[in-house]
Amino acid sequence: MSDIKPFKNKVWLATPTMHGDEIKYIQDAYESNWMSTVGENINEVERQIAEKVGCKYAVALSAGTASLHLAIRLAGETLYGKAPVSGGALKGHKVFCSDVTFSATVNPVTYEGGEPVFIDTEYDTWNMDPKALAKAFEIYPDVRLIVVAHLYGTPGKIDEIRAIAKAHNALIVEDAAESLGASYKGKQTGTFGDFGCISFNGNKIITGSAGGMFLTNSEHDANKVRKWSTQSRENAAWYQHEEIGYNYRMSNVIAGVVRGQIPYLEEHIAQKKAIYEHYKEGLKDLPVQMNPYDKKNSEPNFWLSCMIINPEAMCKQVRGEQDALYLSEPGKSCPTEILETLAKYNAEGRPIWKPMHMQPIFRNHGFITKDGNGRANTNAYIAGESTDAGVDIFNRGLCLPSDNKMTPEEQDIIIKLIHNCFE
Repeated sequence: MSDIKPFKNKVWLATPTMHGDEIKYIQDAYESNWMSTVGENINEVERQIAEKVGCKYAVALSAGTASLHLAIRLAGETLYGKAPVSGGALKGHKVFCSDVTFSATVNPVTYEGGEPVFIDTEYDTWNMDPKALAKAFEIYPDVRLIVVAHLYGTPGKIDEIRAIAKAHNALIVEDAAESLGASYKGKQTGTFGDFGCISFNGNKIITGSAGGMFLTNSEHDANKVRKWSTQSRENAAWYQHEEIGYNYRMSNVIAGVVRGQIPYLEEHIAQKKAIYEHYKEGLKDLPVQMNPYDKKNSEPNFWLSCMIINPEAMCKQVRGEQDALYLSEPGKSCPTEILETLAKYNAEGRPIWKPMHMQPIFRNHGFITKDGNGRANTNAYIAGESTDAGVDIFNRGLCLPSDNKMTPEEQDIIIKLIHNCFE
């Protein structure tokens, strides 16, 4: 690789792409002195996102995690009645959750006293496996809530998951934090669950630097979430509180950034798709595959381009809790080797989300595969021998630099670096 020099400017995994409109709306907030959690930017962002996504109501919140928390609390109260002052709306109840996801999908379940039970992933979309979900209901027939994420901007098997939820009278919290703008059968993600959530974190397809949104077709639910997010203040002349509340409302300044980003959503998606297709073409001669999606029914937003190495082309790799080792082999590679190579040349990649059931904090929680209880296999990933789909994808997969400001020439160098790892 001596002919390739490190990038002078770092090539990032995904960073904000600003256009200039954002500063105008921030300036409007400043000049009007609406700098807190009320103002025209918030009103417009809620209106525009609801219109773009295709739901009746959107509530602007401080983070995608805040949206998930209030959605899960609302689901718990819908199912089990008003939450106690302490203990949470899900206290004593199990909840089925996506296994391969960021921890923000799952943590709010614990905020409300629930017990996450993790559902294995399937290979077709890298999302929750409907077969494993059906098996989970055989084992835990009393569960009434499912929290499902669309990984890396790719819609999961929505019809199958919804059919299973309906058969068991279960509600769905849809974590579309990574998939704003993605669609399934022509309908936007974030609108398939009973409660939907999106994120405007700094690395998302559009950003506010922070922020999130709760999505619903229920005016009652929208009003409830809006009230909870402003410390559950009652409609009284003084500060009257009859429920636990939170400081979760989006600021008018952050909303200004989001407002300036919304017109560029489709442009960002097109740029991300071009990156995905460029990788797919450039890596087609290697024993790897790009992260898959259902081409018949779905259109991802291509937030992150990922790849997975074919089993026979994996060199030996061992991962501990914080470190990883590998043995280089001719014609083979592994995520650790590729990520270390990219870092050496000043480019940022990332491992696939480590499955939640493997996280130390959740190792005593249930984990269900399509064959039943998957706990017997949780240590096999260390030797690369696990038959659990999510563990296998984590072991063999990685996220590639996907920043939409990356030039085709920079991407060609990254592709060359990956080729060199297999020599």
